[in-house]
Amino acid sequence: MFEKVEFTNMCMICDQNKVVVIDRKKEDWPGITFPGGHVELGESFTDAVIREIREETGLTIYEPQLCGIKDWCENQCRYVVLFYKTSRFEGELHSSEEGEVWWEEIDNLSKLNLSLDMNDMLRVFM
Repeated sequence: MFEKVEFTNMCMICDQNKVVVIDRKKEDWPGITFPGGHVELGESFTDAVIREIREETGLTIYEPQLCGIKDWCENQCRYVVLFYKTSRFEGELHSSEEGEVWWEEIDNLSKLNLSLDMNDMLRVFM
């Protein structure tokens, strides 16, 4: 028996003690989180996270390292989020239709209006 699976990704882009965050506008998962998105059919996981980060932040990331996975089942579908980290990037940060992006102090993250489960996910990223 097979199950339906939806793959997504999220990337913690680090620059010393700061990380890129996005204030996501989508109603299904609003709040502040790390940028990322869906893996398209036939796309590699690494290519997907690089593409999503470029689309949402304007940055080109290099050498994203897988640092964790979160999964859950809902509505007869398994959702899998691949967590990546990188400190190698280039380009100018800019917001997109997905939401506003900015550099935030890592130590300040817990004081922000984070997305659902983001506090738990932060422990994996750290």
